[in-house]
Amino acid sequence: MFVDTHMHECTFSTDSFLSLKEIVEIAKAKGLDGVCITDHDSMGLKETAEAYSREIGFPIFVGIEYYSLQGDIVAFGIETYPDTRIDAQDFINMVKAQGGVCFSAHPFRNNKRGLEENLKIVQGLDGIEALNGSASYEANKKAYEYAKELGIQAVGSSDCHVPEKVGGYATWLPEYVTTLEQFIEVFKRGLCKPAVYENGRYRIVESL
Repeated sequence: MFVDTHMHECTFSTDSFLSLKEIVEIAKAKGLDGVCITDHDSMGLKETAEAYSREIGFPIFVGIEYYSLQGDIVAFGIETYPDTRIDAQDFINMVKAQGGVCFSAHPFRNNKRGLEENLKIVQGLDGIEALNGSASYEANKKAYEYAKELGIQAVGSSDCHVPEKVGGYATWLPEYVTTLEQFIEVFKRGLCKPAVYENGRYRIVESL
């Protein structure tokens, strides 16, 4: 199952030019099996997305891209989250306490919003975004190498804000899931892999 695990919708991510309907239409056309809406510091789209997911019969999982003091972290499975910036470890602990999962977003992207060397300090991450649609090849390669070194699963996401970015990268899940609870359960096992969209299909990336 291929899922784009980091996407921004225009209602709550004001830097996005994508509606939920547009995201889903492009994702389905490319062959994605599900999408994740991870708006900046907000889960405001949760009820709308869940209702739309049921209506169209297509998995839409809502999480959050939270800007911690050390960098961005994508999380799923939480009901409450800080309304101010807090330490990355404190946020990870909060996610874990609620039974959720989280991964480091674009850790070495040149926007100063990645965890960078803090990857070696924080504890409890369930993944590292090794393929990010807004990061350079060098930044993605470094993230992939850190994931391997630290023994943390590498994932892929488009981090899309515009139509042409949707589904450029994705995450392969070893089994098909339809609910957020199932998604979290599978993600926790640590067997996911990053994937790239090439020549009209998705290909699992085993090395960079």
